[in-house]
Amino acid sequence: MLASGAAALRAAETPLLCLGAVTAAWLGLRSVCLLLTGLRVWVLGNGRMVSPAKLGQWAVVTGATDGIGKAYAEELARRGFNIVLISRSQEKLDDSKCEVQTKTIAADFSATDIYPKIEEGLAGLEIGILVNNVGVSYGYPEYFLSIPNLDSFVNTMINVNIASVCRMTTMVLPRMVERKTGAILNISSASALSPAPLLTAFVDYFSRGLQAEYQSHGIIIQSVLPYFVATKLSKIRRATLDKPTPKRYVAAALNTVGLQTWTNGYLPHAIIGWVTTVLLPAKLVTSFTMRMLMAQRNSYLKKQKLG
Repeated sequence: MLASGAAALRAAETPLLCLGAVTAAWLGLRSVCLLLTGLRVWVLGNGRMVSPAKLGQWAVVTGATDGIGKAYAEELARRGFNIVLISRSQEKLDDSKCEVQTKTIAADFSATDIYPKIEEGLAGLEIGILVNNVGVSYGYPEYFLSIPNLDSFVNTMINVNIASVCRMTTMVLPRMVERKTGAILNISSASALSPAPLLTAFVDYFSRGLQAEYQSHGIIIQSVLPYFVATKLSKIRRATLDKPTPKRYVAAALNTVGLQTWTNGYLPHAIIGWVTTVLLPAKLVTSFTMRMLMAQRNSYLKKQKLG
């Protein structure tokens, strides 16, 4: 009986060794491919892709007077695009004009009657890039039913975060398809990578679906999913390696256009995204996120009571 068991082990030894060798080779090849892809995206980049000569003369940026939107406008102007700035405050728009040909359109995206005015302002322009950046978030992490002025907030969130992306895309995409070139960059959030209790996300899946529809037409639809960036919206005042300035973040993110249609935009954020979506179980990430956001919620409510 022992002899037959030993014979069975010897018979299984060769197939198991082959399976181990194939697995090791596959893992090694995959690691090399990931390393080369990382070098291509994060070291070499694709800066030449984002130019008026390749995409079109004008760039349109919504939410263009602060934070990431302002940084996109300034960086695209530096790369030679004429700029259309769209934001709520005309006063801020006047202060944000770039050193290229610039048009401004004052529009409050929480309203629904603004789009004829925007379409009139964009008429006749060869739009190469649309940056759908305008957005609102919760004032602080909160249970959905406990959000102050919930009905009003839901309407605002739908109009600003969802309707704006769809309506602006409807405006510029047909002309891009005719010219067989153009890029639409939809600024989402890393909260779309996994469930984020007490927060919400929509833009990412819309972007990925649209990319699948129009990539054969020569159009780039990129979903940009940053983690924390030092902006007024995030309430982060001091930039760090993992919480960059908008300028630093945008310079990195634009170099991924044409290389990644789904991107964290910035190497430290990509590493965080890989760890939380590939290495860690989704249930653990959701649980950790819930605890972190609950701590932020409790801290905010405590300060409100003390104030």
